[in-house]
Amino acid sequence: MEFDYSEIENQGMKLISDEEFHLIRDLVYEKVGINLTGQKKALVTGRLQKILRERKFNTFRDYYNFVVSDKSGEALSELVDKISTNHTFFGREADHFNFFRNKVLPEIVQRKQLERSNDIRVWSAGCSTGEEPYTLVMLMKEFFGKDYIKWDAGILATDISTVALDKASTGIYEDNRLHNFDTELKKKYFKLTNNEKWQISDEIKREVTYRRFNLMNDFFPFKKEFDVIFCRNVMIYFDTETRINLVNKFYENTSKNGYLFIGHSETIDRKYTQYKYIAPAIYQKI
Repeated sequence: MEFDYSEIENQGMKLISDEEFHLIRDLVYEKVGINLTGQKKALVTGRLQKILRERKFNTFRDYYNFVVSDKSGEALSELVDKISTNHTFFGREADHFNFFRNKVLPEIVQRKQLERSNDIRVWSAGCSTGEEPYTLVMLMKEFFGKDYIKWDAGILATDISTVALDKASTGIYEDNRLHNFDTELKKKYFKLTNNEKWQISDEIKREVTYRRFNLMNDFFPFKKEFDVIFCRNVMIYFDTETRINLVNKFYENTSKNGYLFIGHSETIDRKYTQYKYIAPAIYQKI
């Protein structure tokens, strides 16, 4: 929801000074990489009003001081939730899931057989409310069938937002989140609850490990590389330098011939990455 300043004043909302906006903008950029341009000033003002009102902060500087002093990171997570959008749904950018099922999984099986390994490592980075990692598990279940138990093939799903992770871990979704989803998968892996929402099966849920993780960390503490990394519609919030640095960190943590999937609205400057472009928003470490 966008606000202009006339709306804010008319509704009796608190105004943010340029100095206060710059403090919040710089904090968000430093901690999570989101680039809030001056055009986002009204949006930030509008979306933080409820927090200021509920926490009884008199100014945005008071709120900023609260976020900076909170050692748990929960205040920062709440701030990020308010200024970013976690809208997603099952089946979003379906061509990626088709490519994963029809191209990536057969390649992985062939490679793992040569390596005599049963370890398939998939990371959903910026998993939001869980639609993406749950879909990936369903596709692997369908691809391997009864042989799935022979593979160590769960999903690591991370996000900066504790609110999104809490929602993901419950695995309960409104009907509109599944409107575009495969009917057979919906029928097989979901059940309708008493309040007309959809609960994902424990069979799928237990294959996803959710963790809070900040993609702006200088070091990714993973002991093994990933065969597949999905990071879709996350880098739209980042400036060019932040995107380049993040993609390079992904590359370092991708196995040989592994894949990176990004959002269709995102781009990678091929001058600054060693990934090879394969298809729209799909890259491979050759």
